Amino acid sequence: MKVAIVHDELVRRGGAEQVVLDMHKAYPEADIFTLCYNPEKTYEEFRKAKIFTSWFQYIGKSEKLIKLLYFPFAILAMRSFNLKGYDIVLISTTHCGKFIRTDKDASVVTYCHTPFRLAWRPFSYSIVRSSNLMIRNIFLFASRILRKLDLIAAKASDFYLTNSKEVKARIEQSYNPDQPVRIINPAAKLDNFYISLEDKDYYLVVSRLEDYKMVDLVVRTFNQMPDKKLIVVGTGSKEQELKALAGDNISFRKGQSTAQLARLYANCKALIFPQHEDYGITPLEAAASGRPVIAFGFGGVRETMIPYNGDSRACTAVFFDEQSSNSLLAAIEKSESLEFDPVFIRNHAKSFSAPNFIAKLKSFVSKVYLQKMSLKLNDIVSEAIDVSGRPYQLELANTYARKKVA
Repeated sequence: MKVAIVHDELVRRGGAEQVVLDMHKAYPEADIFTLCYNPEKTYEEFRKAKIFTSWFQYIGKSEKLIKLLYFPFAILAMRSFNLKGYDIVLISTTHCGKFIRTDKDASVVTYCHTPFRLAWRPFSYSIVRSSNLMIRNIFLFASRILRKLDLIAAKASDFYLTNSKEVKARIEQSYNPDQPVRIINPAAKLDNFYISLEDKDYYLVVSRLEDYKMVDLVVRTFNQMPDKKLIVVGTGSKEQELKALAGDNISFRKGQSTAQLARLYANCKALIFPQHEDYGITPLEAAASGRPVIAFGFGGVRETMIPYNGDSRACTAVFFDEQSSNSLLAAIEKSESLEFDPVFIRNHAKSFSAPNFIAKLKSFVSKVYLQKMSLKLNDIVSEAIDVSGRPYQLELANTYARKKVA
């Protein structure tokens, strides 16, 4: 079984890129095809993989340029790939991965992290919500075009996998696939994290610094609590704005190594997770470190976390119900009154391990491949019957009969 792996682009460190790494662990001989690749900006493990990039590699290897040149250049660049000779094409995508061309005999399995936001949920972008009428209409016009193109590309997938119930419903509503959408939860890199017995004196945010991540909510809240320390890890377009907003009790870090990030997780009081995320890897990374999560209680955390419900020794998170400082403050105060069990929290994270993800993925892909082979075998048998036909069978019978008479 020859497998190809496709991913939108490899220019960042995020949950989707971790999924691709686990795909590659499942199929280490698989070629990886992507729009562009920047080894300095994504996970080091990709350096060991065989990666093929499109011509977009020569005009842009950053998130900003991909967004700027997405239509039409990123789409056209992904369409320039024509994958031949692969039995399985395993696509990881939120936007352009599904535009790749494949052999008609290949089975296309798409792990969709979410349908393309600009096409299907344009108002989830702050620039669309806050722009004047003319700019907003331009975005909405582009959104309608992208939605049509995205839907056409989506129909090329034979099977859909995804990360959570929320995204499953979104895929069904957007793409209406022929086959049921299967959920395989992404894994956290448990081996990278550990439980620490050191004293905890700070809270932690690990996030891209973008508007929808709601890091500003956390910063504003901690500005009201100058006696509590907050460390924010990440980069993004809101970095300077957030730094200007932050009080002296808030510090920012970026470019953290695996070991540095693991230490920050292990020694925090809790991870603050203020956004509505489709899935969210960072809460699982905190859990792998034995640390609780203070989370906005909607989206993927409902599937990965066990909220406090009277027994702090058997929970992994404290949820808050509104994205407001008052609600977050109440959740922080509640968490400080509880005694969590680090061993229970880490053991819960183990159910989201990479081996579990890989086993489920390989099982699904194997079933797809065997089903494809079975159909091919049936076609070959049917063709053989059609070619030989009844006259040939009659001739054999007549020959046998003549020999018996003689």
